[in-house]
Amino acid sequence: MAEDTQDETKMPLLDHLVELRSRLIWAVVGFIICFFIAFYFAEYIFAFLVRPLAEEMGSREGARMIYTALHEAFFTYVKVAFFTAAFVAFPLIASQIWLFVAPGLYKNEKKAFLPFLIATPALFFLGGALVYYLIFPMAWEFFLNFQTSGENGALPIQVEPKVGEYLSLVMQLIFAFGLGFELPVLLLLLVKARILSAQALAEKRRYAIVGVFIFAAVLTPPDIISQIGLAIPIILLYEVSIFGARGIEKKRKENNVEDVEGDLDLREEN
Repeated sequence: MAEDTQDETKMPLLDHLVELRSRLIWAVVGFIICFFIAFYFAEYIFAFLVRPLAEEMGSREGARMIYTALHEAFFTYVKVAFFTAAFVAFPLIASQIWLFVAPGLYKNEKKAFLPFLIATPALFFLGGALVYYLIFPMAWEFFLNFQTSGENGALPIQVEPKVGEYLSLVMQLIFAFGLGFELPVLLLLLVKARILSAQALAEKRRYAIVGVFIFAAVLTPPDIISQIGLAIPIILLYEVSIFGARGIEKKRKENNVEDVEGDLDLREEN
């Protein structure tokens, strides 16, 4: 069909390499610019990440955060800037990859993959928002309850979080939830590629649930709140993926029927 013709004429290998270099330069420059901007605002970004903990500790006497190495606070801000730049620059990096790959794709392939390219950062952001606004308050409250006042002659046990360790824990949870929320993208791409089917996803549901809890246990801290908080949304997204897979297969059958009917019409005309 005419719409399946490639948009790209054949290019020499050298031209492809020049194009790739150009796309990489744009991606790297964009990331570096985002990094320096994020580093300038790193203190405010870190304060935003600390806010759920600050709200839980705000009513406690002597609440504070510490760093025990002279360079710890500086490198914490560097890490904050790096993670922020990676997230902010992802649309630019993804667009450069798309602009390099897209000319070699058929138009129907572009229509198939473009929604997934848009959904990837959106789902990652949704996972990060869930952990920040729902999981963090519950998890921090759970951990802070292990403090003691030191009554009956015992020494008090008080938490003084280190800035570096707190950032590592926060980014671990955000990454785990963001990665987990990419499950529909992965499964629907496999369905698009005819590697998986809706029936196979439905039949393997029990194994998928076990795998989800293992995934949650590996990527989250050893507390039940984080693990269940990650596992339940992923299981729901798995069910959504099954419905999406059925929709893809239904549309594929309809397109096949239309193609067959079109061929029959051409034969009748001839």
